[in-house]
Amino acid sequence: MATSIRLRRLGAIAAVAGGAYTIVRQPSFSSNDRGDKSSALDTFRRKIADPFAVVPPRNTQEAALIGSSLVNPLDILVVGGGATGCGVALDAATRGLRVGLVEREDFASGTSSRSTKLIHGGVRYLEKAVFNLDYGQLKLVFHALEERKQVIDNAPHLCHALPCMTPCFDWFDAIYYWAGLKMYDLVAGRHLLHLSRYYSAQESVELFPTLARNGKDKTLKGTVVYYDGQMNDSRLNVALACSAALAGAAVLNHAEVVSLIKDEGDGRIIGAHIRNNLSGKEFDAYAKVVVNAAGPFCDSVRMLADKDAKPMICPSSGVHIVLPDYYSPEGMGLIVPKTKDGRVVFMLPWLGRTVAGTTDSNTSITMLPEPHENEIEFILDAISDYLNIKVRRTDVLSAWSGIRPLAIDPKANSTASISRDHVVTEDHPGLVTITGGKWTTYRSMAEDAVDAAIKSGKLNPANKCLTYNLQLVGADGWDPASFTVLAQQYVRMKRSHAGKVVPGAMDTAVAKHLSHAYGALAERVAAIAQNENLGKRLAHGYPFLEAEVAYCAREEYCESTVDFVARRCRLAFLDTDAAQRALPRIIEILAAEHKWDKSRQKQELHKGKEFLETFKSSKNAQFHDGKH
Repeated sequence: MATSIRLRRLGAIAAVAGGAYTIVRQPSFSSNDRGDKSSALDTFRRKIADPFAVVPPRNTQEAALIGSSLVNPLDILVVGGGATGCGVALDAATRGLRVGLVEREDFASGTSSRSTKLIHGGVRYLEKAVFNLDYGQLKLVFHALEERKQVIDNAPHLCHALPCMTPCFDWFDAIYYWAGLKMYDLVAGRHLLHLSRYYSAQESVELFPTLARNGKDKTLKGTVVYYDGQMNDSRLNVALACSAALAGAAVLNHAEVVSLIKDEGDGRIIGAHIRNNLSGKEFDAYAKVVVNAAGPFCDSVRMLADKDAKPMICPSSGVHIVLPDYYSPEGMGLIVPKTKDGRVVFMLPWLGRTVAGTTDSNTSITMLPEPHENEIEFILDAISDYLNIKVRRTDVLSAWSGIRPLAIDPKANSTASISRDHVVTEDHPGLVTITGGKWTTYRSMAEDAVDAAIKSGKLNPANKCLTYNLQLVGADGWDPASFTVLAQQYVRMKRSHAGKVVPGAMDTAVAKHLSHAYGALAERVAAIAQNENLGKRLAHGYPFLEAEVAYCAREEYCESTVDFVARRCRLAFLDTDAAQRALPRIIEILAAEHKWDKSRQKQELHKGKEFLETFKSSKNAQFHDGKH
């Protein structure tokens, strides 16, 4: 019986793969089907790629929001500074609309910094589409694979293709995964990253030395390696925010919508009452349309318009852990599509460490979600079945939880079966809500939301959507060898404990990090390290420099210690204990940049430690049961 079911599955894959080219989604546009946009696109490309351009200062952005009025409103006010919200701001600004964006915390402070770090079409969704004959899921995969390629092309310094190895412990699995991943290649069509291929058991362990050849009643037969994309998620989000600002949007982090403003006549939403959470100042911002892109919190925004609004969000918790680099080789991930309890588990190299996950379970919506110890243990248990090394709880450098804002399907029994497709709705006049979806499709989600806002507010954009081929800040002129310029032309001037300034080499690890984190703008950071004596590393064993703190405060709206340690550099996600040790120096540099007094510095230290306690490294584990 089991064998016949598996054979039918193979038959289904072959049938769909055979006709894949007849239904592949066409590109979003050709050079002719959206009118003549070349001059507008060139204008915004120049603005964003200008090597001398700087983002408008925070007070200028706030003044632009305050300057809106009933008689002179913004076209669109975006609520939420995650990937989708910043994508909406960039899309709308490049259509020539007047745009404002406010974010209660920081850009990418929620789900957008706590992702799996993958830019993917969704192998799992393709499998569901085939076996459930679900054309809706299949279209989602087609679309995501197209967007995957565009995300990488538009920010190549922050995104790259990553080979992912799928182990096969019987010959049927080898045939099944090979056929399924070849279909994944076919569906990608011209947006393919690289072709998948089969490796023997011997070749596999040479590529992935920690992969177990023998397990409980199983022997490795071989592996299938396919390609998806990987990103530095929060830095990609910050690049979106800065690109939107350079394109003309007034973006303001640490600014919270307290209430929505309604027209006294027809009740339409015409703006928002906003509080600057740094200064405490409150003001009104008026707009023809408000776009609600608040992720897991979008229901809270909807309830400001209608307290009886029915919830749209089914929150799902995704927990990830970070392990030392020796768990996975550089440049090769491991993905197990189905563990012994039916869940997906993976280990991926990321920024010099190994990220492993994930879970998919119902959760409540909180500002700072925390992973539970049993979720961390589940991930450790799952990966230990596939490795030939001891998996230890003490190796967990950081662990975090993110909330996926899934759109509710009333027929679904578990969050894992809910489609990750997005929903755009206007259930109250003047308030357009965008929710669901995933990081990979943020650009097209933003496009749909702006289209809906234009329709709702009867707006008059100067041109159609330009973001398909619009590179983000730092991308223009960057290539993988750009780091050599930094290594050859700059030195790191470091101030010793005795106060003496000594030169240090711009070593390859630091140069590569700066090049990938800041792209073509990395020389600005290197110049600060050289000219302002801020060339020292913030933490032993990590390439992050003191100069980055100053640069991010000046050029990337970094307004707090947590903004830097979690979203501008990724130290909180990579090594919680190293991040805690770096806090005092980070605060010292930010205090000089933002003119903080002693009270503010003390508050920042407290907030930083409180934030890092939610990342369950081995030192803040809730208990040890000796299992790992």
